Amino acid sequence: MTAVSVLELIKEKNIEWVDFRFVDLSGKAHHVTLPASEVEEETFVNGVAFDGSSIPGFRGIEESDMVMMPDPESSYVDPFTAHPTLIVMCNIFTPDGERYDRDPRSIAQKAEEFLKKSGVGTAAFFAPESEFFIFDDVRYESGMNKSFYEVDSEEAVWNTGRKEEGGNLAFKVRQKGGYVPVAPTDSQQDIRSEMCRLLIESGLRIERHHHEVATAGQAEINFRFDTLTKTADNLLKYKYIVHNTARQWGKVATFMPKPLFGDNGSGMHVHQSIFNGDSPLFYEKGAYANLSEIAIYYIGGILHHAPALIALTNPSTNSFKRLVPGYEAPVNLVFSKGNRSASVRIPVAAVTPKGCRIEFRTPDSTANPYLAFSAMLLAGLDGIQNKIDPRKLGYGPLDKNIYELAPEDLKEIRSVPASLDEALDALEADSEFLTQGGVFSSDFIANYIEFKRGEAKAVSIRVHPHEYSLYFDC
Repeated sequence: MTAVSVLELIKEKNIEWVDFRFVDLSGKAHHVTLPASEVEEETFVNGVAFDGSSIPGFRGIEESDMVMMPDPESSYVDPFTAHPTLIVMCNIFTPDGERYDRDPRSIAQKAEEFLKKSGVGTAAFFAPESEFFIFDDVRYESGMNKSFYEVDSEEAVWNTGRKEEGGNLAFKVRQKGGYVPVAPTDSQQDIRSEMCRLLIESGLRIERHHHEVATAGQAEINFRFDTLTKTADNLLKYKYIVHNTARQWGKVATFMPKPLFGDNGSGMHVHQSIFNGDSPLFYEKGAYANLSEIAIYYIGGILHHAPALIALTNPSTNSFKRLVPGYEAPVNLVFSKGNRSASVRIPVAAVTPKGCRIEFRTPDSTANPYLAFSAMLLAGLDGIQNKIDPRKLGYGPLDKNIYELAPEDLKEIRSVPASLDEALDALEADSEFLTQGGVFSSDFIANYIEFKRGEAKAVSIRVHPHEYSLYFDC
């Protein structure tokens, strides 16, 4: 799509407003809305001005003027606004026309450019499985004298004794008992189908949807893979539509990795592969899991750099509430075929040469997708370029249920960092693979670490309600 075709779409759909969007360091979208009558071809050349100093982690007030440069290919019609509105994703530039090196979307595009220059391949494809919860009620507060959260769901296991339904209708989802049951246990078929309908209308190719393992409305919708930047755009679209569809139904959706204690969290398993033109580079018939040596080295890069990588793929303190043993969490840094207890799984069911891929299961949806996908690609490329062989470094393959291994065997397996601070320490010590080709700048990495350490400190210094259970009677 070009600027001209966007203007034609505006006329065809009687668009009244054009919503120009960009993402911040955390991956949250921000927007500035212009009347459609004010949007011209020049808008796509000159951009839209905004104040960068008001975005956390961007610029100081003394250099706040910034420019959003619209990407016509990212355009889609907003399915929620009362007045017909077109959404357009943007890259961020400085007033002198330079790419802003803290713009996550520009980093993703530079990662794609670096892949082409590397000579390894022409395109990297990504497909995230972004899980989420749909709740009926969410309340939380964090103050000087009070701290709590409370969520509720009509299908939650803790509501077997609830009376508010005009007589309890039962069929609650048991703890860890929510994987693909039919109605009436799965009470959210229709809301997920409505989400999918709107996603399809907005340009996504939906593959399937289903209830996930946890009680209280855990869900998953899978959409078709695409190239790196386009997939990151699609993930933002996906989250926007999931959040707002839930709101229209009087519910609330969250991609928070661990909103409930004692049940499975929500991950974002990321499938990925590299092509050279039309040729898939990860497939070799008859090899282990039909993986080529390039794919093995790519896995080596992912697993070797995983501690640092996780600062970008699991960048919240809550991420590490999910990354604990016992809840199907991929905490073990090994690879394996068809094995969901490994951090890197090789899908083997009904896989074609073009469908041959690796799945990194550790990430979650607090990740900024532009940064996370770029970092995964760069780690994999570093593995290819330096022939990092995971088989020689103790990363597998391990075709066993790792959760059932004896403690002495588990000692031989590296685990993910135990906290956000540990992951940030690892990123501080191992960031060279990210700066290849100028994809991530050293300034960006230092700023990102400082930004995320602020989040970690904000959580660590606050009194936790469970501390009252443990220590109040000391």
